[in-house]
Amino acid sequence: MRILSGIQPTGILHIGNYFGMMRPSIALQEAAANETFYFIADYHALTTIDNPETLRANSRRIALDFLACGLDVERGALFRQSDVPEVAELTWILSTVTPKALLERGHSYKDKIARGLPASAGLFNYPVLMAADILIYDSDLVPVGKDQKQHLEMTRDIAVKFNETFGDCFKLPEPQIQAATETVPGIDGQKMSKSYGNTIDIFGDEKEMRKRVMSIVTDSRPVEAAKDPASSTIFQLYSLFASKEETEKMRGAFQRGGTGYGDFKKQLFAKLWEYFEPMRKRREEILRDPDYIDNVLKRGALRANEEAGKVMKRVRVAVGL
Repeated sequence: MRILSGIQPTGILHIGNYFGMMRPSIALQEAAANETFYFIADYHALTTIDNPETLRANSRRIALDFLACGLDVERGALFRQSDVPEVAELTWILSTVTPKALLERGHSYKDKIARGLPASAGLFNYPVLMAADILIYDSDLVPVGKDQKQHLEMTRDIAVKFNETFGDCFKLPEPQIQAATETVPGIDGQKMSKSYGNTIDIFGDEKEMRKRVMSIVTDSRPVEAAKDPASSTIFQLYSLFASKEETEKMRGAFQRGGTGYGDFKKQLFAKLWEYFEPMRKRREEILRDPDYIDNVLKRGALRANEEAGKVMKRVRVAVGL
């Protein structure tokens, strides 16, 4: 299968990004028959970032962190979205068949407007650009978080509308959402998101990561009281990193009582720090070679442009260009 996924360079990567998109994407490379295209969505980021230096620095850091977490560039392509300019051309072509009513139903657009983002045309048309990202590489499978599921459905709707209008041109991609990690809770109990300021960074320093973990919001139950693991952010996060045996041990400690939330937070921090230790070492190795990231992105862009060119040739013929 050909697998496509992207991540916006809108800030420092956190564990919600890791479990929602990065780890599933990396795991999909294990099958020899899979071909992967992973991109840094810098066009998308323009809806929220208006500082060019910030955008460039964030894009480079996303590439660094993704590679450190285990992305294998020998098995797939990692590239910047903007290094495939035909994506913008396809976005325009797709927008001519996309019903306005479809975009008006977008949950993400409504949510971002409600949180104070400017109601720009770019933000409104975000699903069309996302559809172009997916369709231009003939993608079969798209790993996404639960919040992006609607955008995948929109992509399929747009592809169907185009195919009905101009003849079969696009295959219909399928989403992949891991039920266990579709929503990773932040330190306040809401979905972990940079927008909410409730994240735990993957590669934050030890002091800052400990501080974030120890600030996780809990209820006021005393140390001796039994506690509900199902409603606990601490337990939910711990279960993402721990073994089955470790998870069951913590569950039992929650239910018996006699252990305070502070002790559970310390256990969570220790597990977090241990889990990302090999990735921190790999990140340091990558930083010793100043040309490595640029070379990876350049090779990825060549591969992506090769496939995008094939699809766009087909699209142009279909629409009469």
